[in-house]
Amino acid sequence: MKEAVRSLFTAIEFGAVVTTMTPVMGLTWLRDRDDPTQRAPGRWMRRIGRTASRLSPLWDFDVDGTPPADIGHRPYVVIANHESVADPFLLSFLPWDMRWVAKEELFRMPLLGWTFRFSGDIPLRRGEGDSVRTMMTECRRALAAGISVMIFPEGKRSKAGTLLPFRDGAFSLAIEAGVPILPVVIAGTRDCLIDGPPWIMRARARARVLAPIETATMTTTDVPALRDHARTTIAAGLSTLLGDLEHAGARSPR
Repeated sequence: MKEAVRSLFTAIEFGAVVTTMTPVMGLTWLRDRDDPTQRAPGRWMRRIGRTASRLSPLWDFDVDGTPPADIGHRPYVVIANHESVADPFLLSFLPWDMRWVAKEELFRMPLLGWTFRFSGDIPLRRGEGDSVRTMMTECRRALAAGISVMIFPEGKRSKAGTLLPFRDGAFSLAIEAGVPILPVVIAGTRDCLIDGPPWIMRARARARVLAPIETATMTTTDVPALRDHARTTIAAGLSTLLGDLEHAGARSPR
């Protein structure tokens, strides 16, 4: 019963945070609408995610690892494994701005969809060639403006809990733009949400920033090797992070 009450509180709290902060984000977007980077609305997007997560009595989120020292002014193609719709809430704790590639349906949601648009995030209709080409163009524009781009290279959430094959897009983009890949590992968000009542569950989740992978000397022929190297890196990092989470849970049960 207590968990159901906490779940209900979290759902109400999420709605309140989005409802309260989206208008402020919209005003920021209007003020800075001629700024191609949209950094200020992007900061509000992260603030919404962090605030909603911190107010939840069910979620314990944190990030570790060392971000590149130049990420504030040098763009990266950031990649991460995709466990849950809660992943963006966890990644909002990362201390830099970036534009997200997200499925187009999210942009049509009331209020929440507005936040994606205000922050300059990039919609994608999976499997549609025109949408993919438009997405890649928008990603190039963001990188050229000095803004990092966030892509889930699996293309969708892994429901079975295993790392799915990586698609080429993020890696061809990084090589073409001459920017590094920045791998981030996510663990624990799979426990945040379930398909039935009470929906929102107690979870401890962590994101870990790994070492960047340079692409400066690569060409398009290196895309498969870069893709496979990045997947191996994330798989190894995920195994380590899961072990760390298990150890932390054994030392300090919630």
